Amino acid sequence: MSIISARLVLSGAAKRGRIDRMHDPIDDWRILPDDRGVEADEVHVWRVALDRPEAGARRCFHVLSADELVRLERLHFEQDRFRFAAGRSALRTILGRVLGEAPARLAFEYAENGKPRLAHRPSKDQLEFNVSHSHSLALVAVARSRRVGVDVEQLREMADLGEIVERFFSRHERAAFAEIDRDQRTEAFFRGWVRKEAVLKVIGAGMSLPLDSFDVALTPGEPAMLLRIDGPPGEAQRWKLADLNPAPGFVGALAVEGAGWRLVEREFGE
Repeated sequence: MSIISARLVLSGAAKRGRIDRMHDPIDDWRILPDDRGVEADEVHVWRVALDRPEAGARRCFHVLSADELVRLERLHFEQDRFRFAAGRSALRTILGRVLGEAPARLAFEYAENGKPRLAHRPSKDQLEFNVSHSHSLALVAVARSRRVGVDVEQLREMADLGEIVERFFSRHERAAFAEIDRDQRTEAFFRGWVRKEAVLKVIGAGMSLPLDSFDVALTPGEPAMLLRIDGPPGEAQRWKLADLNPAPGFVGALAVEGAGWRLVEREFGE
């Protein structure tokens, strides 16, 4: 099965219920001064609340490009349109602040796998960034001179977790999942899922890399880690993973190229 099939299965399962049992809010997420840049040895992750008062949401439309407005108009539900506008506006604002440029003037281009990047940038100004959103929350990861991938999911109860694991997870992950206590499986599944998505996004493989071609740690309490990936020797050590706890009821993961960096968690503020 392809990654897009897996996402459709997971998206459909979202309608079957949600779960609010999760870690306490993490107080590391904080608003830092706008002029606080991203250093070469840092990876910054902003959490962005996508549900805003209607007036505030409509103000977000003004910084969007023509193609983004077209994408927005294709969304059927008003809430989805407001959330899309809030997320893209936040991304533009974050990158604009880091670069010292007007958010509306930034231009994006897209790789074959759909991953966005800044267009027409000198190499010295080229930021690496990635975005993920789930329901009312988005995460934006930004780094310099190293690739990043980020993913976030809202926890929800799913009756067919075992079926999804069997269809899309690797043999090692399936064996690990079978050993997890039933009352821990929902969180373990979503922890594993966001780690796998973050790996796909940092590598830039999109749908070309099967989900069962690499292993991530799944056991509760085990640090986030890429254990194995098909490819040349040492490929798994090239990418580092970190868990994110952006809000109660949500889990996230960050994948980063290389070592020697530190994570800075930030709250997006207008």
